[in-house]
Amino acid sequence: MRKVGFLSFGWWSAAPGSKVRTAGDVMQDTIRLAEAAEDAGIDGAWMRVHHFEQNTSSPFPLLAAMGARTSRIALGTGVINMRYENPLYMAEAAATADLIAGGRLELGVSRGSPEPAADGPAEFGYPLGFGDSPSADAARRIARFREAISGVGIAPAGPRAHVRAGELLPIQPHSPGLSRRIWYGAGGIESGRRAGELGMHLMSSTLVLEATGEPLGVVQARQIEAFREAWREAGHEGEPQASVSRSIMPIVDDATHTYFNPYLERDRLGGNRDQIGEIDNTVSTFGKTYVGDLDKLERELREDDAVMTSDTLLVTIPNQLGADFNRVTFGALAELRDRLAR
Repeated sequence: MRKVGFLSFGWWSAAPGSKVRTAGDVMQDTIRLAEAAEDAGIDGAWMRVHHFEQNTSSPFPLLAAMGARTSRIALGTGVINMRYENPLYMAEAAATADLIAGGRLELGVSRGSPEPAADGPAEFGYPLGFGDSPSADAARRIARFREAISGVGIAPAGPRAHVRAGELLPIQPHSPGLSRRIWYGAGGIESGRRAGELGMHLMSSTLVLEATGEPLGVVQARQIEAFREAWREAGHEGEPQASVSRSIMPIVDDATHTYFNPYLERDRLGGNRDQIGEIDNTVSTFGKTYVGDLDKLERELREDDAVMTSDTLLVTIPNQLGADFNRVTFGALAELRDRLAR
């Protein structure tokens, strides 16, 4: 593991103690989170994308603002549900945000996780055709998006276009290199292998759609190996990148002790462990929470096979506590990254 970034769900609510009580609050504070992450020395600021909920849903305006206010860190999504997207419009928006950020976008895409709407994509104007499946629909949209951001011609020219006869018009603007920074949010080993075959980087969450009774890190490490092997066999250029997400709560001062000590007590009582459960009609393995001081966190993360074999660790954060609170966590994560790299 060489890099560490935060992953924010972008929730807002008026619950007691929340520092982000409105949609406006969460937009402004997410930009501040990116600034705090860069100041603390971690490597990335990633945001979740969900529709019909009180959290971030339209990533590109926010990514562009984060890019304008930072200069070094990667800016990513984890993940965009492509069933909701017009691939060509998304290609324009993504390239625009990437150019503003100076080529730092790392976009995670996938079929997405279950949404609260009965059929959200249909409400956005994208109903499934007869006999089609959500996975196949998302795969076509991903392929079209990747084609569009590569800079190739897309649309036949009309009589007013200033191009040579027969030349296709590309999507504009074009951001060179963006097409090599697309990640696939894979739920299981087979989807991880497919990401490698397609030449997309692998993004694996705090759960895997497989339940063998083994720890999450063991199952996820197999997913990463299958991904890297498929990438090599397909002959893609460059290095395949794999990220995993974890819930990590460093206790380093009075404030973090106040908020995180109840989780530590649960850990001490044996109630904090990987779990088997069901999501999207699939029995899955869900990861535990890592909580404690940096010595404890280092010991436990070294025993997590997926963390230690991944390239990037994305840490879910309590974004409702605000950027000022999370700034302390970011400093602890930077130190933890350096310890694990030794």
